[in-house]
Order: sequence, then C-alpha cells, then structure tokens
Amino acid sequence: MGVTYPGGAAAIRDVNLHIAAGEFAVFLGPSGSGKSTLLRTINRLIEPTTGTVLIDGIDVRTLDAVTLRRGIGYVIQAVGLFPHLTIGTNVGVVPALLGWDRARIARRVDELLALVRLDPATYRDRYPRQLSGGEQQRAGVARALAAEPRVLLMDEPFGAVDAIVRASLQDEIRRIHHDLGTTIVFVTHDVDEALRLADRVVVIAGGEIAQADTPARILAAPANETVRSLVGIDAESRAFAVARPLLDRLPQ
Repeated sequence: MGVTYPGGAAAIRDVNLHIAAGEFAVFLGPSGSGKSTLLRTINRLIEPTTGTVLIDGIDVRTLDAVTLRRGIGYVIQAVGLFPHLTIGTNVGVVPALLGWDRARIARRVDELLALVRLDPATYRDRYPRQLSGGEQQRAGVARALAAEPRVLLMDEPFGAVDAIVRASLQDEIRRIHHDLGTTIVFVTHDVDEALRLADRVVVIAGGEIAQADTPARILAAPANETVRSLVGIDAESRAFAVARPLLDRLPQ
C-alpha cells in the first residue's frame, strides 16, 4: 500500500502490514516519517494511492466514510472535545448519532468515565475548560470508546502533557487495552513510550517499514542501522524497562 501526495512526493511506500485483532501496535518514527499518514489511511482521513486497507477482510473504500469513522475510535493530541458541551454529552456524541436510546447512552457514559478514572458524579456535568490537560485526554479516550469500536486509533495522544501525567495516561491506556481487548494502533515519536506500551512496535522511516517486532526484539536485534540509531545509546536501560514488568510478576 502506498500514499503519494499531489506533486509526486511519496509519503508511504510499499507497506504490507497485518495487525491482529486485540493487538496493541505502535507506529514509531521521527517527524515526517509517514507514521500518522499510515494511521489515517485506516479511517480514510487519507486515501491510499495504491493498495488497500482491510478491516475484518473488508476494503474500507467500499464503506461510507462517515459510517466507517463512527465505528473506529480516534484520539489525537489536541483532544477535540466540544467546548460548549458537557463531558457526559461529549462522550455520548457518537452513540447518539448512531441512534442509541438515552438510557443506554447514560449508562455507557458513566461506565466509560469510571473506566478512565473520572468519577461520573464529579465529571459528567463539567465542561472541558474545567478539566486539566490529563483529564481532558482521559475524556477523549472515553469518547473514542463510546460506541464500542473494535479499533482505536491514537495519534500522538499524550504529546501535550507533562511527563508525570503522560506516564499515568500510558498506564491507563495499557490497563484499558488489557480490560477491553480493543485493537489499538498508536502513533508516537517517543521511543520509551513505544517500548512501554506496544505488543509490537512498527518502526517507520522514510515512508517504509524498517522493522515490525516486539519491543524486546527491537532492542535485542534491530533490523538495520535506522532502527539501531532510533533506539539509541540508552538501549540497556530501555531493555530493563521492558523486562521490569515481567520481573515484577515473578514469585518472590
């Protein structure tokens, strides 16, 4: 699959990638590498020039774009909450568009706010301006999950928050993935974030996949100099960070 912009510049070239149901895949690469472009072909915000994108074996180009996007969760760095709507109404937007009844929407809103650790009684009737940056991101994740999508796309979602909040949000999205089993495709340029979150890291450079592998394999056996240089001189400490969660679960 490829994407070529008007004028002939290729943003994505010869990408062949399968993401399994329930997988947490992270697209990792520097700015301009094509990772966000690749992500946006999944919900047709960008149309491939060549090749196809399949979800459950169905070519996404055969589906109505609006219907497709309502069935795919999408979280971006800017969050995009509607400022004039309460948090509860924001979270319930897509279910309302899909025709869910009010009682079902209300139950789903409270369920999701609790899932992202925003107490429904406290946050349901607040407006986005009354929330911190981290709380707004949590609400954005809740909204993206509202219609029970099988796929959740996340494009640099935690880039605008400080390091402490970012670590907390990373923990939350990993927990949500474990609890729900939703397929997540996550874009970042942060190596540590990719290694911490991913079941599989897809390293993208120059519009091509340089390596797609587990975090441990990315660290232990980088496929080429591009991947090796991206991992960098902190490979040993990063390897320990990948291994630490496994060590913590061993019997004492």
